[in-house]
Amino acid sequence: MTQPEDPQALDNQLCFALYSTSLLMTKAYKPLLAEIGLTYPQYLAMLALWEEDGVTVNALGGRLYLDSGTLTPLLKRLETAGLITRARSAVDERQVLIRLTGEGRALKRKAARIPGKAAVAAGLPLSDLISLRRKLKKLRAHLAA
Repeated sequence: MTQPEDPQALDNQLCFALYSTSLLMTKAYKPLLAEIGLTYPQYLAMLALWEEDGVTVNALGGRLYLDSGTLTPLLKRLETAGLITRARSAVDERQVLIRLTGEGRALKRKAARIPGKAAVAAGLPLSDLISLRRKLKKLRAHLAA
């Protein structure tokens, strides 16, 4: 006869599985991103900007699930590195637009190998990674609703 699982055990918590996996995934990305001079949060911001350039700080924050207090210093560092520019919108001065520089656009080519290297580091078959990502996106959508 098997014992029922303890619902309060740390290893039985979905939140802990997600949290600890996120920490380890970020750690796996660190050396890969060091090669192109980005931190993990900066990489996420650049991924979003490579998809859609010329967005507002608020739109980027929404896309990344970051508040402006976290995002603003990150963007300042990217601007200092010459990867983006930040400028007030001519239409609405309350809005700050973020645009990639030529150097920021060129960095996309240098970053092209990172997803594949990260997938290898994960040590799972690609089909498992795709399935896991799909399930996590579904969970995120439910939690955001």
